Amino acid sequence: MDLILRGTIVTPLAAIEGGWIAVRDGKIAAIGDSTTTPPEAAETVDYGERLIMPGVIDGQTHATSAKGLEGIGDTTRSAIAGGVTTLVDMPFDNPLPLDRPERLAAKIEAIAAHSHADIALYGTVTAETGTDHIDALIEGGVVAFKISSFESSPTRFPRIDAALMLDIMEKLAPTSLPLGLHNEDQEIVLARMARARAAGENGIAAHSTARPVAAELAATAQFLALAQATGAHAHPVHLSSGDGFSQVGAFADLGVRATGETCVHYLWFDAARDGMRLGPRMKVNPPIRPGEVDNLWDAIVDGLVAFTSSDHSSWPIDGKLTASIFDAGAGVPGLETLLPAFFTAAEARGLDAAMLAAEQLSERPAAFFGISDRKGAIRVGMDADFAILEQGAFIWDEAKAHDGLNWSPFHGDTFTVKVAATYLRGACGFDGNTITGRQGSGRYVARGADCWFGN
Repeated sequence: MDLILRGTIVTPLAAIEGGWIAVRDGKIAAIGDSTTTPPEAAETVDYGERLIMPGVIDGQTHATSAKGLEGIGDTTRSAIAGGVTTLVDMPFDNPLPLDRPERLAAKIEAIAAHSHADIALYGTVTAETGTDHIDALIEGGVVAFKISSFESSPTRFPRIDAALMLDIMEKLAPTSLPLGLHNEDQEIVLARMARARAAGENGIAAHSTARPVAAELAATAQFLALAQATGAHAHPVHLSSGDGFSQVGAFADLGVRATGETCVHYLWFDAARDGMRLGPRMKVNPPIRPGEVDNLWDAIVDGLVAFTSSDHSSWPIDGKLTASIFDAGAGVPGLETLLPAFFTAAEARGLDAAMLAAEQLSERPAAFFGISDRKGAIRVGMDADFAILEQGAFIWDEAKAHDGLNWSPFHGDTFTVKVAATYLRGACGFDGNTITGRQGSGRYVARGADCWFGN
């Protein structure tokens, strides 16, 4: 064997104390417990009582928002430092979105040149291309498609109207690929933002009221109704309220291929409690809301949440420093805090944090994106992707982040775990302090044959 790792192994069935994993050629070759003797290996690393988790699959990242395709470098350094071995990156690249095959090819080349982690890709559809390139992008291996009902940019992040949305769903319905939606009703949001500005309401509290839950539910309802009519798989990508998951669940009960996703910041922050302290540093779209944290955790426990992601944004802090909340940039860094924050919050609720984190952050996103034949669990034959967790009390310091941004709404918060090492296909990419993996060691991960709803 090339490598033996010892520690508490978090497998899909149970955590194995005093266990070991044998790695050969970047794959998991054998797993054992304290009653068995591992084979000989070129290297053995004993992590004692530390947890050996499956590498995290972050199902929603924005690596290229600020620096373009070269931003993959800094973003994946942060990923590896956070125990994230596979990113599923959004298609709203700077300056042009991934809506055609030549842009997919360029992004795959950038992954090979810059990435420290493996990357799967969303594709998108724009009014310019319509549905013309969907087949070619699927052939190229994209794992899903993503559109928005709210226009953040007319070119890079455009609004897709209901007519084109219907066309897209009709095209995707015979496939296993989900269609993700940034789920906010544009007319409601623009009207409420104008009303708030006119009233001189410029603080973080106005952000949530100007983008109300009603706007989220309205956009989600239309989206799910179109899925009901076409048979496509509809997936709102950041539900910020318990009502959002109840809505998705109601459509699923009707037989609609409907799923929903939340993000770790919605599970950690409360607008009423944290808004005054954090201000624009916690501005995301849809907003972090008051009184929803427990509702969202209930949705996870009830099995309504497909998976949890970071929605990592690569924008620098400068874009947040504006006089009005409405002019501040939206989005937060999150790759290095996804696993520690989720684990800590789950543990505080008396949940089995290790098993739940493995399920929500690794197993379920792997199945969702059609890559569970290689990724997402510690099983023989899978890629040897691991996050090693040390338990204790650790204060997050934004200055020590590896993302090139060095700001975070989690700054000063205490986590009960930290990432002590990360392995990508059997190679140590992060030793707890330093990025040890080579830039360009990450690979493009194409969708396989897995289907969330069965074949």
